[in-house]
Amino acid sequence: MKIGLFFGSFNPVHNGHLVIANYLCETTDLDKVWLVVSPQNPLKQKETLLREYDRLHLINLAIEDNKNLKASNIEFKLPKPSYTIDTLTYLKEKYPQHQFSLIMGSDNLVTLHKWKNYELILNNYPIYAYKRRGAEQNPLPENVNIQFLDFPFLDISATFIRENLRKGISMQYFLPEPVWNHIKEMKLYRK
Repeated sequence: MKIGLFFGSFNPVHNGHLVIANYLCETTDLDKVWLVVSPQNPLKQKETLLREYDRLHLINLAIEDNKNLKASNIEFKLPKPSYTIDTLTYLKEKYPQHQFSLIMGSDNLVTLHKWKNYELILNNYPIYAYKRRGAEQNPLPENVNIQFLDFPFLDISATFIRENLRKGISMQYFLPEPVWNHIKEMKLYRK
């Protein structure tokens, strides 16, 4: 089975994440997309993160019964901070029957050279990239196995959502309904 790994903090998961994940299942050779919750991205501040199991729960609420999408807590069991190459190595050992690819925004391609053992990632895993504003050009060599999605820009960010939630502004239409209801009920991301 071909699995696309969509790594992220998902703090919180929003409609943009789901649109991209579902679009990949519908338009590429991927059989499934796993939304991999990163407990601690080495390049992000930990203080702004909702607890990892809360973020996983929000993804499960968001994808409900979509058989093409799966919430993954695989990085919860690995040393922190999370490094993509370590997770890929673990997954390859645990699921040798699957072929794994990466899904990322084009903005991540710009900083990919800062990732641990990034050469191994580029040489061994196909990448599906969706365009992000300010990072439309491919900074990687032409021989890298990367497929850019012909996909409209989605300028929805979890940072924008969190900032507005802190201000008491409704983010109802940026979030899947069950996620919005849970955030509202539990008063998540408030001061």
